[in-house]
Amino acid sequence: MTIRAVVWDVDDTLFDYTTADREGMRAHLAAEGMLDGPGSPERALARWREITDQQWARYAAGENTFEGQRRDRVRVFLDTPLDDAEADAWFRRYIGHYESAWSVFPDVVPALDELAASHRHAVLSNSSLTVQEHKLRTLGLRERFETVLCAAELGVSKPEAGAFLAACDALGLPPHQVAYVGDHPEIDGRGAAEAGLLSVWIDRVGAYAEDAGGPSTCRITTLGELPALVRSDTRFGAPSTFR
Repeated sequence: MTIRAVVWDVDDTLFDYTTADREGMRAHLAAEGMLDGPGSPERALARWREITDQQWARYAAGENTFEGQRRDRVRVFLDTPLDDAEADAWFRRYIGHYESAWSVFPDVVPALDELAASHRHAVLSNSSLTVQEHKLRTLGLRERFETVLCAAELGVSKPEAGAFLAACDALGLPPHQVAYVGDHPEIDGRGAAEAGLLSVWIDRVGAYAEDAGGPSTCRITTLGELPALVRSDTRFGAPSTFR
């Protein structure tokens, strides 16, 4: 079976989100004079991530605006009833530090270059177009993708099959001709496999069990393994050498 397109996750797949988030927040807390407060920087970052997940879920569910979820993240994190202007200003200062730490993983551009002539490319993210379009343009990657689809605008998010099938529809291809590459074994790996795509889980740090994505997910540890994998789809009987 021929794979004609690759659909990509963004955060921690193309873009080193974990490092940017950690270093950006650490620099921001230092600039705000908050590193000497109660708890360690690691605990503060963990709390910021938890609040971000909670407020983003509210936004994705239609319970808040994009700007509102940013303001509420700040208010909850600081435990302070800031007005909109104060919350916006704090968040802008944080974004400055966060964006200064943005980087693409070193294996991304070589993989995209190798597949540029043979495969079409798109993005499917559980974020929003406002965030991911800006990120991809800033990182110099946007022109490599035909389309960018995000859960906030689609109204459905990974691991729901509808999110993956929306990406296939946007490319005009059936799921069995599309590969999906993402960093989370369940949200990306198992979700894509159950939707009928060739599922590729990029596991750079070994944070999960090797079989976490399920038997239908191909696990790789570097994107250098991807070109050979999508050129020799192994879902239908032949054993994969990439698990």
